[in-house]
Amino acid sequence: MKAMIFSAGLGTRLSPVTRSTPKALAKINGIHLLEIVIKKLVRFGYDDLIINVHHFADEIEAFITSKRKFGVNISFSDERAQLLDTGGGLKHASWFFNDSKPFIVHNVDILSNIDLKSLMDHHLRSKALATLAVRTRNTSRLLFFNKDNLLCGWENIKTGERKNVYENSTGMPYAFSGIQVIDPSVFQLIDDVGMFGIIDVYLRLAKNHRIGAYVHDKDIWLDVGNPENLKDAEKLLGKIL
Repeated sequence: MKAMIFSAGLGTRLSPVTRSTPKALAKINGIHLLEIVIKKLVRFGYDDLIINVHHFADEIEAFITSKRKFGVNISFSDERAQLLDTGGGLKHASWFFNDSKPFIVHNVDILSNIDLKSLMDHHLRSKALATLAVRTRNTSRLLFFNKDNLLCGWENIKTGERKNVYENSTGMPYAFSGIQVIDPSVFQLIDDVGMFGIIDVYLRLAKNHRIGAYVHDKDIWLDVGNPENLKDAEKLLGKIL
């Protein structure tokens, strides 16, 4: 099965750690973030992975080589020339997803014990174009889902900016967990070029396609993209691996 790991970001929130190393190679209890995510994916049967690279790309590629690709097939989506954000990065790697099967996308800085099989099963049952793992938590950016658990809006709490799929649409607010399942047919629907975010794409497509939610409030979850949370993650790692 195929999966993608988003690891191309500059990791500015994790500075000063990322001044000399890529975010993907930051460590929790001596274990690199990238290794944690790869091993989680492999444990759930994902044996054909692609990792996007930009910031300190050579170091990430060398690390994967040193680990003998963790015994699975690992490819790279090269964004050295331009960092493409989540939407652009996904589109740039579209060539990899050539088997018409849905795939997992996992941010490298997310630590969670989410059941990826349950997430995938939910996606297949719902026949969605994409299924976003979401949870109830404080965040400055909220996604809204209607009574059928379909995406209907987005809001930036700090700025007050709001985007609705339908005029005056309302729904339950959740925060995106940085883990999702995507059907490769989405690539036929993305006209954007260059750098762009995947959430903007989903908000545009949600009017005519199913962009669903998988709520996992009971799982352990932590964004380790900043130094404070990276320290907290040391206490949780044993429950994740």
